[in-house]
Amino acid sequence: MNTVYLNWFTNDKQFPFFIQHGGHEEDTNLHQHEDFTELVIVLNGNATHVVNSETYFIKKGDVFVINEATPHAYNNPHEFKICNIMFRPEILRSVGPDLKTSNGFQALFVLEPFYRNIHSFHSRLSLSIPSMEHVSSVISVMINEYNDKLQGFQTLIISRFMELVVYLSRQYDSQESGTDSNLMHLANALSYIEDHYLEPLTLEEIAARSNISVRHLNRIFQSYYQTTPISYLQRLRLERARTLLRQCGLPIMNISYECGFNDSNYFTRQFTKVYGLSPRAYRQNK
Repeated sequence: MNTVYLNWFTNDKQFPFFIQHGGHEEDTNLHQHEDFTELVIVLNGNATHVVNSETYFIKKGDVFVINEATPHAYNNPHEFKICNIMFRPEILRSVGPDLKTSNGFQALFVLEPFYRNIHSFHSRLSLSIPSMEHVSSVISVMINEYNDKLQGFQTLIISRFMELVVYLSRQYDSQESGTDSNLMHLANALSYIEDHYLEPLTLEEIAARSNISVRHLNRIFQSYYQTTPISYLQRLRLERARTLLRQCGLPIMNISYECGFNDSNYFTRQFTKVYGLSPRAYRQNK
């Protein structure tokens, strides 16, 4: 199996991003990405998509994300044409909190790629013809800008890429009834937690907002995300606390309360456990 690197496609270290479209007339070898994520949009035809040892029929309008270290290949292509958008994963970490709370974003860009790498998984976004026309027009602008490289092209490409991410996330939301119900319940839970993690939250409240039982909430979190809802919630709070410790001079007790911890001693223990330094030491060594 081959390992593919982003610098095979672009040597621009200041702009680690690549976009292209093209046809596939023959089978491709099984390969994995070492240092980039790939958004794939099927523009025409069909093929068999091999992911790990599983196979999926894909056709025009299908959209999916392949993370690093996920072996995949295309077999039996028929008039098969795709758009590849390759980027460093950290680009998606910069999206706004309003998008992070989108069920479609969580499902398409976070959960599907993660879960696909460890289990058989057939859920994916399938665009309608009008939606496909809109996506194709955005892609064309991005490719023209990438090839022409006029002043400001990087800014424009990233803005159009984010537009594309938002649009695809909304499309995923609109086709919710055709996707894995457990995945969408989990996306609902993640979206609600992302939107309210600084507030007092209970498992019962999260489960109710996701229209499932607490038991089922815990089960799908463990199955898909290999963690618990409370652990995920606590990680968000600790990451927010770490940001505040770097950026402001608030007393540590105030930061702990602002980040959803009612007990500053408990906050200090959990922060030290995760980051290897107490909040005070972290602030001093930032």
